[in-house]
Amino acid sequence: MAGAGALMAARARTATAQPAVADAGRAAHGMSAFGDLKYGPDFRHFDYVNADAPKGGLFSTIPSSRAYNTSFQTFNSLNSFILKGDGAAGMDQTFATLMVRAADEPDGMYGLAAQSVTISPDKLTYRFTLRPQARFHDGSRLTAHDAAFSLTVLKSNGHPIIRQQLRDMMTAQATDDATLVVTFAERRGRDVPLYVAGLPIFSKAYYDKRPFDESTLEIPLGSGPYKVGRFEAGRFIEFDRVKDWWGKDLPVSRGSFNFDTLRYEFYRDRDVAFEGFTGRNYLYREEFTARIWNTRYDFPAIKDGRVRQEKLPDETPSGAQGWFLNTRRAQFNDARVREALIDAFDFEWTNKTIMYGAYARTVSPFQNSDLMASGTPSPEELKLLEPFRGQVPDEVFGVPFSPPVSDGSGQDRALLRKAAQLLRDAGCPIKDGKRFLPNGERFRIEFLLDEPAFQAHHAPYVKNLGVLGIDASVRLVDPVQHRARLDAFDFDAAIQRFSMSSTPGDAMRTFFSSQVADIRGSQNLSGIKNPALDALIERIVAADDRNELRTACRAFDRVFRAGRYWVPQWYSASHRIAYWDVFGHPPTIPRYGGVGAPDFWWSDEAKAKNPAQAKPGRAS
Repeated sequence: MAGAGALMAARARTATAQPAVADAGRAAHGMSAFGDLKYGPDFRHFDYVNADAPKGGLFSTIPSSRAYNTSFQTFNSLNSFILKGDGAAGMDQTFATLMVRAADEPDGMYGLAAQSVTISPDKLTYRFTLRPQARFHDGSRLTAHDAAFSLTVLKSNGHPIIRQQLRDMMTAQATDDATLVVTFAERRGRDVPLYVAGLPIFSKAYYDKRPFDESTLEIPLGSGPYKVGRFEAGRFIEFDRVKDWWGKDLPVSRGSFNFDTLRYEFYRDRDVAFEGFTGRNYLYREEFTARIWNTRYDFPAIKDGRVRQEKLPDETPSGAQGWFLNTRRAQFNDARVREALIDAFDFEWTNKTIMYGAYARTVSPFQNSDLMASGTPSPEELKLLEPFRGQVPDEVFGVPFSPPVSDGSGQDRALLRKAAQLLRDAGCPIKDGKRFLPNGERFRIEFLLDEPAFQAHHAPYVKNLGVLGIDASVRLVDPVQHRARLDAFDFDAAIQRFSMSSTPGDAMRTFFSSQVADIRGSQNLSGIKNPALDALIERIVAADDRNELRTACRAFDRVFRAGRYWVPQWYSASHRIAYWDVFGHPPTIPRYGGVGAPDFWWSDEAKAKNPAQAKPGRAS
C-alpha cells in the first residue's frame, strides 16, 4: 500500500509538469527521437516503479528474448556483443550505458552514466557529460575515454547488427575524462543517437590487455547494477546485485534492480523446461506455447495457489513471426512461388487444432500498431509510392496483401489449386506427382529448426506442400549449429520473430535493406534486395515527426507485403506469464516495458518465507 501511494503521488507530480524538450544547443537530462520527453529534469523516479521496493531475494527464469549472439537454449561465451560464440543471456545487466529508456514513453531516454547531453543545432554532434561517480566494479573510474573506446570498438569489431546500426556514427572521442563527443553523418538515422546512448560501456584498460572480439568465459569487468556470479556453461548463469553500485540512487534506477540474484536456466526442449518450472527449478516463466498454457497448467502448485498465472496486455507492435524464405536460393526467386507457399499454410486449422485458437494471423511487420497499412493508400502514402509505379506490383496502390483465410479443413482445396496454378505460372511444372523448378531440378524445401516444439506446426504444412509435389522436410539441429547456419544464410526457410519499436528508424535497415542482405550475421534472413524498400526505409529514417513516420511505415508495409518474402505465422496481443507467488510487481505495467520482469519487480519476503512455498523444492 505504501508503494502504491508513492506511485500515485509521483503521478500527481508529473501529470501537471511540463518537462522541457531536449532542444538543440543546450544541455538536457534526456533525449528522444523527436525531442519530446515526459519527465522533467528534477524527476525523482519513473512513475511506474515502486520506489520503495525492497531489495533482496532471487529471480530465476529461462531466456525469453534474444539479441545479437545470444541463444534461448545454451551459452558458451560471456561476450554477448560479437558474432562469435553463443553469448549468455543477461550480460547487458553488467554494463552501464550512457542513458536508459523510460518504459512509459515510445523512445524517451534519461541519463545513467551521462548526466546530460548537449545536441548541436544541426543535430550531428552530441556532447555527453559523464557523472564523476560512475565506476567499474573494481572501483576504477568510468570515464569518457571508456565510452569513446566502447563505441569505437563496437563499430569496428562488434556484432554485424551493431556495426550496421552504427554506420551513421562517424566518431566517438573524449576531450577529457568527463566529456564524450559523438559525431554523426549527415542524414543519419533518426534513432542512431538513441542506439548509441543505450550501448554498453566497457573498460578501456581491461581490453587494452585482451582482444575484444574473442569468445570467452572470462568474466568481463563491468559497471552495471549486476556482476556475473556462479555459472556453468550451457546450463545456468547467475548475476549478483552490486549492493554499493554507484547508480542505485539515480532517478532512472530507483525502484529497479531489486533482486539480489538473477538466474537464467537453459533447457534444450520446451517441454523439459516446463517440467523444470513445475518442479520449482526456476520461479518465473513467460509462456509462448498455447498447448502448454491450455493443457498443462493444472499441476498441484497452480491448484493450491503457490503458482500464479496472469495475462498482461501487449500494446506494443507485435512485429513479424513467420517462415522467412531465403531468396538467395533459386527456388524462391519468383514472388509467385513464394505466394504459393503462403497459400499452402493453413493457419486456421493450425490455430484451432494445435494452438487452441489462442492466436491471430500476422500479416505485417508492424502488426498490432498504427504503423500497419490498411485499405487503400492515403494521399500522403501515394505521394511516397508514385515514384515506384511500374517498379512494384500494382497491388501496392490498392488494398495491401494479406494471407488468405482457409476453410479450416487443414487441406483447403481451393487454396491448393490456386497455389498449384501460381507454381505453373512461375514455370514449375509437375511430372508424375513431383514438382520441378524451371531449371529442371526437383523442388525441395528444408525447414530449419533448433527446438522440437515447433515440429507439430510443420507437419500439416509439409503435408500440404507434398500435395503440391514439393519435397518438404524439417531439419532439427542443435542451437549452436542453428545459429551458425542462420548467420551464414545456409537454409531454405527458417522461423524468425522480431518486433519493431514504436518509433522505428535505422534498425529497419538491419532487417530489410539491400546493404545488409549479404553481410554474415545479418537479420535480413530473406536476402531482400528491393530498391523501393531501400528508398522507403530512408524516408522512415528521415521522418521529422510522428505523422511523417506513420505515413512512411505504411507505404513501406504495402511494398514489403507485396514482395511475399515470408510465410506469416501468428501473434498474440498479450503476455502469458506464470510465477511462483514470491514476487511483487507494480499494479500497472507500462506500455513499452513488456512485463517489467525482472527490472522493476521485487521479492516479497513474507511470501518467500511461507512454509507452503517451500514445497516441492526450491530454485538452486
